[in-house]
Amino acid sequence: MSEWMKKGPLEWQDYIYKEVRVTASEKNEYQGWVLTTDPVSANIVLVNFLEDGSMSVTGIMGHAVQTVETVSEGDHRVREKLMHLFMSGDCKAYSLEDLEKRKNSLKKWLEKNHIPITEQGDSQRTLCVAGVLTIDPPYGPENCSSSNEIILSRVQDLIQGHIAASQ
Repeated sequence: MSEWMKKGPLEWQDYIYKEVRVTASEKNEYQGWVLTTDPVSANIVLVNFLEDGSMSVTGIMGHAVQTVETVSEGDHRVREKLMHLFMSGDCKAYSLEDLEKRKNSLKKWLEKNHIPITEQGDSQRTLCVAGVLTIDPPYGPENCSSSNEIILSRVQDLIQGHIAASQ
């Protein structure tokens, strides 16, 4: 068993956002920034930023990893770049004030449409519909969660209507 496989998920997590050199079986060597490690399989995902502005992503199977050596710690700019790598372009950061406005607006809309709605959680940030569906910030159709597909679909349609009406 390799040194890498003897470590655990908490130790693997220490490598995230650092530049590393990985030696894998058959003496293959890889170098790049660690985006993530899989806590079950010990797989490593490396990212390299290329000169033309693009990037390459490499996955290394955990069982093939022989050694992992830290090349550089990286700075906050690299960390930010890696953290936002796979976020969609329309992903916005909302202030707490904006989230509160969105929540209250959606809550009023749902109540107007005779949907029983409550707030739940420690900070009262999650909306709950009839005890079977939750809506988390930022309160869009994709932020709904329910095991009842019919209710989920209908509430998502209502939220979509609310978004369309408020634009």
